[in-house]
Amino acid sequence: MKKVSLLSALVLIAGMSFGQTKWGIDAAHSNIGFTVSHMVISETEGNFKEFDATVTSSKEDFDGAAVVFTAKVASIDTDNEKRDEHLKGEDFFNAEKYPEIKFDGKIKKSGSKYQLVGDFTMRGVTKKVTFDVKYNGTVKDPWGNIKSGFKINGIVNRQDYGLKWGALTEAGGAVVGDEVNIICNVELQKKG
Repeated sequence: MKKVSLLSALVLIAGMSFGQTKWGIDAAHSNIGFTVSHMVISETEGNFKEFDATVTSSKEDFDGAAVVFTAKVASIDTDNEKRDEHLKGEDFFNAEKYPEIKFDGKIKKSGSKYQLVGDFTMRGVTKKVTFDVKYNGTVKDPWGNIKSGFKINGIVNRQDYGLKWGALTEAGGAVVGDEVNIICNVELQKKG
């Protein structure tokens, strides 16, 4: 009896591990961007040039898929070198001490809506976040690669993560807003 139970358990575990599909990010066709208000009257845009992600899914619709993401803080690009250096410094990200922004969580589906839920770490502080996700579908490209596309939107408060620089305008408005809008267009490629 024990042999049958052990054999059944091994078959179940093997079946579960074979059902996992690994996906990697296609960085050439993905963008990890953000916007933040500037001087109350406009927005500044930026992105990270170096990033990586792994998605592990057991379902074709990605419900429950595990997501691990990292971005290199030193790769921040706002199209202004002086501002980028300020952002990498102690007033904001402190890239030397905290070189990566990380996310570890899951994709959750409810009806036709998707969300990305998990732990977001920036400047050594980890908080639970929920981002909205639009799943754009899965296709085979002309070279036979299987690709899936997603658009991710969310907001984090930079103050929650220790990015506390806070100069004010003459009228008392913040030079840099606290809410950071995260906008990511992600193309995944099936591994193997």
